[in-house]
Amino acid sequence: MAELLLIGRLAGRRIAFPADRVEGVVELEGITPAPCAAAHVAGLSALRSRVLTVIDGLAALELGRAREAAARDAIAVPCDGHTYALLVDEVEDVVEAAGPHAPLTAPVGAGWDRVAIGTIEANDELFLLVDPYLLIAGPAAHAA
Repeated sequence: MAELLLIGRLAGRRIAFPADRVEGVVELEGITPAPCAAAHVAGLSALRSRVLTVIDGLAALELGRAREAAARDAIAVPCDGHTYALLVDEVEDVVEAAGPHAPLTAPVGAGWDRVAIGTIEANDELFLLVDPYLLIAGPAAHAA
């Protein structure tokens, strides 16, 4: 069986996440600020009686901050016994990969070089394959 990919958009770029690293797609209606949190943490939100740490995808890439909105698309990702919500511009679909991913052979841009694990083809398109755990870790993890 081919690898499943979650296709979305972040910072205006269509990207793919390995679906086996994603718990689900959610729409967040409220985010409470978390004082003293890392710069890429947008705050906290609730989902079915669970607290989610909300990661601002743009801030994790060091490309600015997500705009304020009444409701936001997010990707729920379990990591080390906690669930994180990654804010993205849009969630599109789940598709099958056409084959294995290829390693990156050139820089893909500021922020992206840290979180991209390769490129992958699906539906006759080439996508940047992004590791959601690297977005959760944020830019400070790279500097350490």
